[in-house]
Amino acid sequence: MNSSLVNSFGHALNVRSSHLLLLVVTFLAGCSANPIYTTTGVVLSNYSEGEATPYVMQMSDPQMACALGEGVDPLLYSFSRVTEAPESTGSLLMLLAANCSEYKAWEAELEYLRADFAGDVPAAKDAREKAKRLNARTAKRRYVAYQRAMAAYEFDPAAKEFECPFLFDDQEELTFLLGLLTGMQAIVNDANSGAMAGVPRNIAPRAERAAECLDNEKWGGLPNAIRAMVWLLLPDTRPNLSPDPWMVLEDSSRLGVEAGIRASMALEAVAAETFGRPEVLKDVIARFAEADSTIEVWSEFRLVDEVARGVIQFSSDKHWTANYGYRTPRTYFGRLSPERMEEPETMDLDDLL
Repeated sequence: MNSSLVNSFGHALNVRSSHLLLLVVTFLAGCSANPIYTTTGVVLSNYSEGEATPYVMQMSDPQMACALGEGVDPLLYSFSRVTEAPESTGSLLMLLAANCSEYKAWEAELEYLRADFAGDVPAAKDAREKAKRLNARTAKRRYVAYQRAMAAYEFDPAAKEFECPFLFDDQEELTFLLGLLTGMQAIVNDANSGAMAGVPRNIAPRAERAAECLDNEKWGGLPNAIRAMVWLLLPDTRPNLSPDPWMVLEDSSRLGVEAGIRASMALEAVAAETFGRPEVLKDVIARFAEADSTIEVWSEFRLVDEVARGVIQFSSDKHWTANYGYRTPRTYFGRLSPERMEEPETMDLDDLL
């Protein structure tokens, strides 16, 4: 009888030990997963901000940069489920992703202009609708980029009284500045989509106030260019005794060339198109092309200047396509003259020999 009791007690003890061991293993497995994911997320976030972002900002290929934004943003932000969201890097990634959808919208707009030039009504209608949908997608992405940039520096643009955010270095300053610019661009994209994205228009006056937090000359006139754009959109926001917005935009473009970052010129071109100033558009395109021979591009942020080039090129291409049915010829960049080319372009074969 005693031997039987001992055996029963030993069996029960073994069962309980097995259950306890199973619970411990299960608990440890559950605990080991999250720290690994969290650590990976932190490493990716730090690498993106410390290494990948500076590298991308030095690139001269906007198309490749935008592809990185579309590809990396979902990966990086999937780790926000287990660690803090990398808002600063995320703002730039979404900004780049928005550029991708905008490039597609540009192509759709040129398709529309070619079809319209050729009198192909169905093709023109289809291309116009395609452009609107792509503008809506771009507007949504840019609104997210704007929100992330504000969150990254715990800045509330809606506050009646606010303090400028503490920005540690040039990269943080540019991220915040581009966030403001992207918010303004989201409004323009939404307007071009027929308000399909529903971007709030109150971004504009908030961006105008926040732009004062940045050094205008250092950043090539872009802070004041943003403010001037808002003054044109919302005249009531323009301070008393402030200069004419078009003068501010032109001066900002000059500062952009001096600083080696011509984003202000792109904003001037967008303003000229938005508010029907063809003479201003013609002038800013010519000035951009002329600056190519003299400008010393800010190498750390070369990508910004290249993105601005794309905006100017698109403005030129729209004019040429609407008037002639094709894009700006290579040797005619900087000109919007209605005169025909005297002789056709020929291929330069020197590089093939």
